[in-house]
Formats: sequence, C-alpha cells, structure tokens
Amino acid sequence: MKPRFVGHFGLADYVTVSNAALGFLAAVAALVDTTLAARLILLGAVADGLDGVLARQFGGSDAGPYLDSLADVASFCVAPALLVVSVVLETWGFDPVRSWAGAGLCALFVAMGVTRLGLYTAYDSKSDSTEGVPTTLAATILSAGVLAGFADPLVLVPLVAILALMMVTTINYPDLHWQDALVMGVVQALAILLSGYPGEVFAFGLLFLALGYLFLGPRFYWRGT
Repeated sequence: MKPRFVGHFGLADYVTVSNAALGFLAAVAALVDTTLAARLILLGAVADGLDGVLARQFGGSDAGPYLDSLADVASFCVAPALLVVSVVLETWGFDPVRSWAGAGLCALFVAMGVTRLGLYTAYDSKSDSTEGVPTTLAATILSAGVLAGFADPLVLVPLVAILALMMVTTINYPDLHWQDALVMGVVQALAILLSGYPGEVFAFGLLFLALGYLFLGPRFYWRGT
C-alpha cells in the first residue's frame, strides 16, 4: 500500500516538507549549538525559496499553500524562537525575571508568526505582495544576526519583540524579484557554508540586505515587472 501523498504531491511539495524537517533539526540544534541552528534555519529559508521556484516552473498541488505555511511554523517561528531562548539561557541562565521575559517574548514571536501565516494563506498567497513582515525574513534576520556575531540577548530579545509585532501589521511587503532573490540566496548560501571570518562577513552582508528590505522595502522597493 503506497503512502497517500504519492501521486498528489509535486516536486515543490517534497522540498516544502524537507523544510519542515530542517526546522525540527534547527530546533534540536538550538539546544546544543546556536551557530548550527542558525545555519539550518537559513538552509530552510533557501528551501523555502526553492519550493516557490519549483511550483512556478512545474506547478504545485492543492496542498502546497497549506504545506508551506505548516513548514514555515517549524522553520521560521519555532526554530528561531528556540535559537533566541538558547542564547538567553547561555548568557543569563535561568534568571527568574530576564530569562522568562525573553522566553515570553519568543512565545509571542511564535504566536504572531502563526497568526501571520494563517492570514497569508487565507488572503495573500496568490498576490505579489503580503501584509506584515514575512516569517522567512524575520527568521533570516535573527539567524544572520547570530552568525554575524550579535548573539547577545540585549540585541536579540528586543529584536524578537519588534519582529513579532511587525509580522501582524498592515505594512505591505512586495515579493522579491527573481534577480534580487538570487543575490540574497547566494549570500545566504555562503553564510551557511563558510566558517570563521569569511562566514561572518557574508552573514553580516545577509543581515544588512535583510534589514534593508525590512525597513526600506515597503516604500522604496521597485514594483516594476
């Protein structure tokens, strides 16, 4: 008896499901190695971009939009939240005030991420723009920040709170054009693959690009076709 998904899923769907698995591995890695966790989250972001390309090229299944949002919960909500919690515990230990406050804000990040993904699936999935900061962008900023050397709760915890709130705003973010997504993907891949100083340089470059899009994209990103 063959699995039910055989004959129903396309190539893009299998990449989406692999993204969910990467999210779980990143969550586990966050407990022992924050840099590995950050790399796995960024790898999930690469897979997230790839499944979109494959869906446009070869078509997708009816389950695709739901699979995408479910996978994003694992990779871009839960995993980055655990990454920040791990940094908090490494620095502050089980401080009854600071650590629990940080964990609470990470829980808010997950809740707002799930809310945003539900709204996206219902209203924005067929549009060329979306309201609120994309969860992939939020997770990329947090992960690139860790790899670039900003693994400090005083940086990451306020950033988590800001991103959580921005995910449920009505600020409109246009989809990246393919050439810009390609540049971002190359920088992302190098940040994942390289270690030491070169890896930090590309992680900082990725952080710079992501923050630039976060703050400038809604107003200045070109919408020409």
